[in-house]
Amino acid sequence: MTTNTDELMATCWTSAGDAASDRPDLRSPLTLRERIEAASSAGFSGFGLLSDDLPAAVAAYGLGGIRTMLADNGIVHLELEGIPYWWDDGAHRQESERVRHTMLEAAEALGARHLKVTPDGDDAPWDRGHWAEKFAELAAQAHDVGARLGIEFFPWSNIKTLHDGLRLVEDAGHEAGGVVIDTWHIARAHTPTADLASVPLHRIIGVELDDADEDVVGTLFEDTVHRRRYCGEGTFDLTGMITALRTAGWNGPWGVEILSEEHRSTPVEQALARAAESARTVLDRAT
Repeated sequence: MTTNTDELMATCWTSAGDAASDRPDLRSPLTLRERIEAASSAGFSGFGLLSDDLPAAVAAYGLGGIRTMLADNGIVHLELEGIPYWWDDGAHRQESERVRHTMLEAAEALGARHLKVTPDGDDAPWDRGHWAEKFAELAAQAHDVGARLGIEFFPWSNIKTLHDGLRLVEDAGHEAGGVVIDTWHIARAHTPTADLASVPLHRIIGVELDDADEDVVGTLFEDTVHRRRYCGEGTFDLTGMITALRTAGWNGPWGVEILSEEHRSTPVEQALARAAESARTVLDRAT
């Protein structure tokens, strides 16, 4: 049975305010201080930051200032998210390398727990061996700065399911690599909840909790960006998923990732408080 000592992580979109991943400009309109203080006030001990928001944060506070701010607010788990086209050796390589360098430098300076990357959302043709090689390369770089690397699978991408993600990670074969398991993507890809119990613990980099209605509205991408629900307010078997993940050995931090028109239009302090309270409610219900 869980206790109220479960640690929560506010993933990047949960504290971003009026920002969304389907906009040309992904940056949050809020200052990093506003976001960190709101997360701390809501009881989060983990915090996620998107690569697009990192330059402004460094310019405003410096890496040392960010580290102090995190510590002063009781944030002990940091997730850095987003290296575009990390698999590409072609036209996107220069931009990808620039972001990669910035993220790795920040991960080392800030003591990041892990880096999170995403698949090809366009689901273009891809070479599995090449992707495994590039993932292993990035995992080694993360390891060198004291962090790990997780890939989050998307049902509309080339890495569609938990099992696709695990296959890539195993093909890559680096100890620092693993998957980030988001309950939205588990449910929408129709992955059996029981499958979560057998995921090797050393391959779970992070877990993200959220909920949704039974029916998908629009594309999967549109539904995930605009219509997620707070934990326990949708139709997902969250208690079953949490129980299965605990069976696998996962004990947190539990990410909370809420993306919706309702959430981003709510003042960040209230939005984060509701996100934390709803996540704790389902964690307390699970065994």
